Amino acid sequence: MEPFVLKTDTELALLMLEPWKHYRGITAGFTGRHGGSGKLPYDTLNCAFHVGDDPNDVIDNRSKVAEMLGYSLESWTCGEQVHSRDIAIVREEDVGRGCRDRSSAIQDTDGLLTDVPGVLLTSFYADCVPLYFYDPVKQVVGLAHAGWKGTVAQIALHMVQKMEQQYGSHSYDIVAAIGPSIGSCCYEVDDVVMSKVYDLEKRVMGNEKYSSSWYVNKKDGKSMLNLKEMNRHLMIKAGILPIHIECTTWCTSCNNDLFFSFRKDGGVTGRMASWIGLK
Repeated sequence: MEPFVLKTDTELALLMLEPWKHYRGITAGFTGRHGGSGKLPYDTLNCAFHVGDDPNDVIDNRSKVAEMLGYSLESWTCGEQVHSRDIAIVREEDVGRGCRDRSSAIQDTDGLLTDVPGVLLTSFYADCVPLYFYDPVKQVVGLAHAGWKGTVAQIALHMVQKMEQQYGSHSYDIVAAIGPSIGSCCYEVDDVVMSKVYDLEKRVMGNEKYSSSWYVNKKDGKSMLNLKEMNRHLMIKAGILPIHIECTTWCTSCNNDLFFSFRKDGGVTGRMASWIGLK
């Protein structure tokens, strides 16, 4: 069953992480591309500043999303993503960083963690993989942005380790989710990327072979890569129970009517936002 469900009672394209609704005091989900203020080619719910959209439209879109979730714009907190595995701890003094401009965002980070209520952690996507983490025992939430670089750098594994070190989380308590992103049906990569994938498979997985679910090699030297499955296995390797991991079936490229897709839109497009927060 698809865990990210599109709301039908609002003009904003919001996909809620439905299986986590039974957890009290938490919100988590993903935005689509409709219901906002943006103009072509960013129409209409672009949530990122760095793509060239009108900053006022971006602020308006973020405000609309936050309001729908019961938060203020000033609670919207984000990092300046660089395809790394670096993870920042968001404390009370960090709340609202990056909500109105790029310069105040938490710099050089692709992962965010917090135990502070009232913070809306956010990150941005147009094909890369959003990863969600929640420890219901320690009341800690986290987001990670995983393109192929972040995936092979094992940001999923580092997120779990950071939760253990910083908050005393136990991996078996953590629940995780993998959100809408480009699927193996559409994500063709070259041998430069695959060399990193093979290296990860050898170094991290040892004798365990997941090639049948990670990638399919083509006759032309290219491969179709499954970043969702790679991240799922890295979560399991980090100690998260398989039954605690929700994984989407949405492909952002196949469903370009609902999502921005860097590949499908030819590189000039908006960005969706993932979000997670403690009430």
